[in-house]
Amino acid sequence: MHTETHHLEGATPGLRAELTVLHFGPRDRGPKAAIHAALHADEVPALLVAQCLRERLAQLEADGRLLGEVRLVPVANPLGLAQRLLGRHEGRFDLRDGLNFNRGYPDLAEAAHARLQTPLGADAGANVATLREALRAAAEAEILRAQTMTEHLKRRLLLNAIDCDVVLDLHCDSEAVVHLYALTPHQPLAEELGAWLGARAVLLALDSGDGPFDEACSRPWVQLQQRLPEHPLPAACFAATVELRGEADVNLAQAGADADALLNFLHRRGFIAGPLPVPPAALCEATPLSGSEPIQAPHAGIVVFEAEPGQALAAGEAVATLVCPSTGRRTVLRTQSAGLLYARIATRWAAAGQRLGKVAGRSLARTGKLLSA
Repeated sequence: MHTETHHLEGATPGLRAELTVLHFGPRDRGPKAAIHAALHADEVPALLVAQCLRERLAQLEADGRLLGEVRLVPVANPLGLAQRLLGRHEGRFDLRDGLNFNRGYPDLAEAAHARLQTPLGADAGANVATLREALRAAAEAEILRAQTMTEHLKRRLLLNAIDCDVVLDLHCDSEAVVHLYALTPHQPLAEELGAWLGARAVLLALDSGDGPFDEACSRPWVQLQQRLPEHPLPAACFAATVELRGEADVNLAQAGADADALLNFLHRRGFIAGPLPVPPAALCEATPLSGSEPIQAPHAGIVVFEAEPGQALAAGEAVATLVCPSTGRRTVLRTQSAGLLYARIATRWAAAGQRLGKVAGRSLARTGKLLSA
């Protein structure tokens, strides 16, 4: 294992923060993967899975079984991990400006296209190598433009992953079953990853609308395919956001099983020597992210859930009852379409307009920003 420590530059004199990247396997040959944990900082299930991965990758490396490089970031957001406000942890948003740590990543497609030093040709593999160099150069330029610690963190994470074949962004939700987000063109890979993890929802979009980390790694390839249609060019980076259940789902046995599932996926991508493992049967089919239905509170009140994460719901079925403590009014919140409740909030008080749950379905066709804030 090789350890890299990156200092996160910021605008405040005297303050320092660091991002640690652990490199396993050969760095000069084979496929490359980047895995990082808890971009929203307090996603403890992701942090624990990263520790299990660390142990397993170290053993695979010692056994000489790693055929490619795995870049593991065990703590993807040290800035958010340090944020406490009035005794409560806030890891999702930067307290400096309120921006989500997993939104607003730069789109490098145009910059990479402008930086092409070698003309593309008829060899798809050579074209991929050329464009990876251009994407990495574009990501390095973004680091030079970073002004705050958060900007530097985001761009350093992007540089760590931009030239990889596989990028896995490990998160968790509030209360949830395992679910994934990935690009629509990567449906077969996303469904296989979901099968390994026992995912109950696999949500696909070509553009979710708000620049999350995973799409910053994978979407440039789709955009470059469109810009360069005369050259063979695969969508060479599979990136996924992996939601590892709910924030209280923390135990070593489950984390170890999740780490094994992720390694099995990498094994089938050529990262690990040995007989290929056979994926288990999938527990769900992928559905469009645009078909995911947010269940929102029309007014403030006490939340009484009628449905559990992982429950299949018919159209019109109750998800929750909202009780106003001032008036006694009860409002039953129902689905518009059939689907599976894959996540809900962990608290039981809702503000007006708050998203309380998410149902994976096919009937809706939402547009605009498809992810939660």
